[in-house]
Formats: sequence, structure tokens, C-alpha cells
Amino acid sequence: MTSTSISAESARVGPAGGPFLQVEDLRVHFPTADGLVKSVDGVSFSVERGQILGIVGESGSGKSVTSQAILGLHKGSKARTTGRIWLDGVDLVAASEDQMRGLRGTKVAMIFQDPLSSLHPFYSIGAQISEAYLVHHKVGKRDARKRAVQMLDKVGIPNADRRYDDYPHQFSGGMRQRAMIAMALIGDPPLLIADEPTTALDVTVQAQILELIKDLRTELNSGVILITHDLGVVAETCDDVLVMYGGQCVEKGKVDDVFYQPEMPYAWGLLGSMPRMDRVRQARLIPIPGQPPSLIQVPTGCVFNTRCAYSSRVPGNRCFTEHPDLLPTERTHEVRCHIPSDQRREIFATEIRPNL
Repeated sequence: MTSTSISAESARVGPAGGPFLQVEDLRVHFPTADGLVKSVDGVSFSVERGQILGIVGESGSGKSVTSQAILGLHKGSKARTTGRIWLDGVDLVAASEDQMRGLRGTKVAMIFQDPLSSLHPFYSIGAQISEAYLVHHKVGKRDARKRAVQMLDKVGIPNADRRYDDYPHQFSGGMRQRAMIAMALIGDPPLLIADEPTTALDVTVQAQILELIKDLRTELNSGVILITHDLGVVAETCDDVLVMYGGQCVEKGKVDDVFYQPEMPYAWGLLGSMPRMDRVRQARLIPIPGQPPSLIQVPTGCVFNTRCAYSSRVPGNRCFTEHPDLLPTERTHEVRCHIPSDQRREIFATEIRPNL
């Protein structure tokens, strides 16, 4: 067996016929001198090929740590990773670092948040993209260059053959992000993770990058995980959405359900703090009061209880003593909240929606 192959002895193989990616009860904890940082604490979701899943939440909610766990980037660190991450039937948590190195780029790839810091300034754009192809394919440099030029052209880089030899500083921010997408897709991975792919880009370029991701999803039938804090990006791009807070999933489901009928007070807060461009807003935006919880000292009970304006409506002080389960609603989504579903819908209809 080569160092990059997967075998049943070293990595558990899951049942056939399941989702292409299935994350089950994922926990990523970091031991520190101050205590255990529970960056991701029991997150579960799935992604099929051709599906775009948006993961949203404030900074520090666990979005990027979740994506890094899928890529196996915590292996060899002090992080304690438990749960299951099935990718095309293979458990990535049980896979070795050598095996993960063989899967990155061929089965799963990532577009990182800041292309300028992700690209090496001393090597040309084309050389870096070609290297990503050479690592996984037994081809010569000429064939690798040809493939890299094809990918640069596919992602909309004009004069791709000439721009192949340019360096990162010679590309604009949008062009660098396109180059990062070309690098991620050069091995035709069936799963693509995009971590804040439109950060620091102007609105026009953001729209172009998101449209490119959607087109490539359709063309390559790839599953996509889109990590962002921008709810507008999710509404425009994604099929499903997972809302994270304090390292946990607090609501997930179809985009239309979560946007038009959200049932978790944190999701209400996110929507209430988002500006609307389609109509004149009479009232000021209402930010969520307080600060996200410390992941070393996660609140007892509901993780959102310190900032929730509706915890007093739950009898018995349950929001502060009992951790709510993630339970399905009558529609196609799940919510982690002690307030009964019918009351949540009434609160949203009478108190939240009129102010959005």
C-alpha cells in the first residue's frame, strides 16, 4: 500500500449509498493553559454532490475549524478531534496524515479566505497551480502547464497563457481569488470548501466570484461548502444553510425555511442586523446585544442564553440549566431552542418579521 492510499485497516469505511460528505457529532477541542477550548462541539451535517451548503455565524463560532477538520488540518496538532467525517465512504477522522495528503486536491479542496497570504510571493501563479496538479498526477511539466492554463481560462483569467508567468502581486484581488479557485479545482475534486471567498472584494467582484462558484458546481457536479458571515451571500448562492453559534449548530435547513421562517432567536438576531436593499427601512438596525460566549467556559444550558431576549418565556429556567437538543420542526429544518415551535412561529410573525 502506498503512503497516500486508503485501506480498511487504517481508515474505517462507511456504508455505501450515503451522502457524499457526512459529518456526525464532530468535536474539535484545543487544550490550553487556560482550559479546554471547545471550538466545535457536536456538529452534524451532510453534503451531496451538486449541493451548496452555507455555514454562517459570527467570528469564533467554529465555521473555519469545522472546515479545517474536514481537510484533516488538525492532524499532528494538539487538537482533540472526535466524531465521524465520512467522505465518499471513508472516515477522515481515522485517516492518517499521509492518507489525507493524498485526498486533498483529489477528493476535497479548499479556497482560503485571503489569497494574497495563501499564494507564495516568490513563485508565479502558474507554477503554483501546476504544482498542485503534479503532486497527484504522473505527468510532465509541459502537461501540467497546459492543464493550469486551461483552469485559469475556465475561471475567467484573460490571456491565461501569458498570465501563467505573472506573480501574485501582479494580479488584482479578484484575479487572485480566481487563481485560488483554479488551484483548488485543478484536480477536479468532488467537494470544494470556500472559506469567506469574497472577503475584501468589492461588490461587483463578489458577485462574479459567487457566480463562478455556482457555474463550476453545475459543470463539475461538485458539492460546495460556503463559509461566510454574509447572509446575503447565502440567500443568493446556497441550497441549504447551517447556523453556528458557540461551536454548535443552532439551526439548519433549506435556505428558504431558515430565511423566511427562522425559529431560533440567534437567527432572528442575524436577520435583524442585516441591512435591506430592496426597501426603505424606517427603523435602525438592531444588533445582537452582548458578546459571543467564551469557548472555554460555554454557558450551561442553551449556548445563546446570555444574549437571548426570550429566555424568560421558557418556564422553569430551562434555558440556563438544560442544554436543548437540535430537533426537527414541521418544515424541512432543525432548531436548537427550548421555546415550543408554535410559540417561536408566533413570536417571529408578530414581533420579528414586522421589524425586518
